[in-house]
Amino acid sequence: MEYGYIKAATASFDIQVAGVDANVESMIRLMKQAREQRVELLAFPELCVTGYSCGDLFLTRRLLNRAQEGLKRLAAASAGSLCLVVAGAPICHNERLYNCAVFIQDGQLRGIVPKSYIPGYKEFYEKRWFASGRQIQAQEEMGVPFGTHVMMQLGSDVRVAAEICEDLWVSDSPSIRHCRSGADLVVNLSASNETVSKKSYRRDLVRMQSAKCMCGYIYASSGEGESTTDLVFSGHCMIAENGSIKAESYREKEGLLTALIDVRKLQNDRMKMNSENEAIDQSSYIRVQLRREDFGHLPDRVDAFPFVPADHEKRMQRCREIMELQAYGLYERLKKTGLKKSVIGISGGLDSTLALLVTLEAYQKLGWPASDIIAITMPGFGTSAHTRTNSDRLMELCGVTARTIPITAACRQHMQDIGHPEDVYDVTYENIQARERTQILMDVANQENGLVIGTGDLSETALGWCTYNGDHMSMYAVNISIPKTLVKYLVSAYAEMHPQLEAVLTSVCDTVISPELLPLSADGRISQSTEAAIGKYDLHDFILYHFVRNGFEREKIMALAGIAFPRISRETIEKTTETFFRRFFSQQFKRSCMPDGPKVGSVSLSPRGDWRMPSDASVADYL
Repeated sequence: MEYGYIKAATASFDIQVAGVDANVESMIRLMKQAREQRVELLAFPELCVTGYSCGDLFLTRRLLNRAQEGLKRLAAASAGSLCLVVAGAPICHNERLYNCAVFIQDGQLRGIVPKSYIPGYKEFYEKRWFASGRQIQAQEEMGVPFGTHVMMQLGSDVRVAAEICEDLWVSDSPSIRHCRSGADLVVNLSASNETVSKKSYRRDLVRMQSAKCMCGYIYASSGEGESTTDLVFSGHCMIAENGSIKAESYREKEGLLTALIDVRKLQNDRMKMNSENEAIDQSSYIRVQLRREDFGHLPDRVDAFPFVPADHEKRMQRCREIMELQAYGLYERLKKTGLKKSVIGISGGLDSTLALLVTLEAYQKLGWPASDIIAITMPGFGTSAHTRTNSDRLMELCGVTARTIPITAACRQHMQDIGHPEDVYDVTYENIQARERTQILMDVANQENGLVIGTGDLSETALGWCTYNGDHMSMYAVNISIPKTLVKYLVSAYAEMHPQLEAVLTSVCDTVISPELLPLSADGRISQSTEAAIGKYDLHDFILYHFVRNGFEREKIMALAGIAFPRISRETIEKTTETFFRRFFSQQFKRSCMPDGPKVGSVSLSPRGDWRMPSDASVADYL
């Protein structure tokens, strides 16, 4: 797999009950469409060769013979194609009739999986005709493996298993066993009739099964052609990936529902979430090795901001939830330490603003006065009037105890003490200021018997864009798992929720991201831009998410970034990616001793939990 994507599809058509020839013709037509669309896995509905609603016709030899002939025609039509087709058909095995999923590829039948759980309640009468295949693990029928333990393997590392309709609705679904035994994708051939509210329940079932099994789940259900006598069918088809519905169709007459499933991402998730590593013996499975065409699929659209929901309502809800988690983390730390006061450095930038808002929320939950929050501005060589104004206005509106402690004199004295020229604007010049500010915060916290609240965010932590034992250090870091792109949205969301703060918070969001450690320009403007030095945080956060959360390799991340950021040149993407990996590896030593802080999402770099990495790991193989 070049990028790890499989293009999967479900097929809907107007099934003719007991009309094998018409059904096979429709299926062949859809198989041709799938081939043209470079589909690699195609699932048809349950018993689609004959129709699901045949009743006692299933007990007639004529229909069963016609079904076998139909399967052979489908196999012949698949010649020359490596698309794995899964069709539903009745199969007679050892004088018992089974409701089966039949795997077909490149001119041949490849394997047959019988349905395990046969419903016989309410409107379902399948037990009248079909036997359960639950106990059949490895036999042979029609010259291919037959049983519930048959699994297809596409290429070297994509495993496909099958279950049928009712198998999903029971507590011991075969798909659970399949995925514990290595299946990456599960196809479900279904004929699920409609009743009021069943559609949403079915969707939740498919979505959560894909999440529980950490798999791709391809669900193909019969359409209106099956509607007969007392039942109505709708052709509800879905493709899900680890808890997310990637594609869905309903009441389609004929056509393909397609979606890309990121198999490599699923496999990476399973490696991380390894609770069931020793849960099942895989030796009983028959894996049929199949060839596959690796088309090097890539999605047409990639979310440029994986940490931030695109929908405004969802984003506001997410922001409220995140700030609640941040505030409760600090709430517990203050309560358990017995400290009443917090000390926080305010710069007029995004991170310190968010940290102050979170601290304010924690104090409101504790019922403590905002005046017990000691907010300190520490103007230095690069502090602008704009950020200073934002700081003063924010502290005033929040009702905290505001202090101003300039650092220029102390920094000049320190430069003189160590023999550093004041006009050499190097890393020493910058870090002197960062460490002076941290010393002030720590000492005031000692004076006030308080807690120093860290302001640094996840993106800075990933890139090591912080001064070791300077702004890198605090007593509790409330933003430590919030990426820079999300910080801005959190501050904006807070402004929307608190109109009295909207003007100043909007001004903060519009301010260039800068540590303000270099002297101002001649006209008093900020001269130092973080993103000009290391690249756009939008792109860094994108790389961070797909490397840490998904474990993707550099080439795949860059390919996805090219889709997510079409206006950014390939050269810029490559340069930013190289910067990210070089800094991420070389700056691990800072993360190895980072302060406590609340985990709020799926990406965290805490050395005590989510990310444990040696400080001296080589970056060479990642570039």
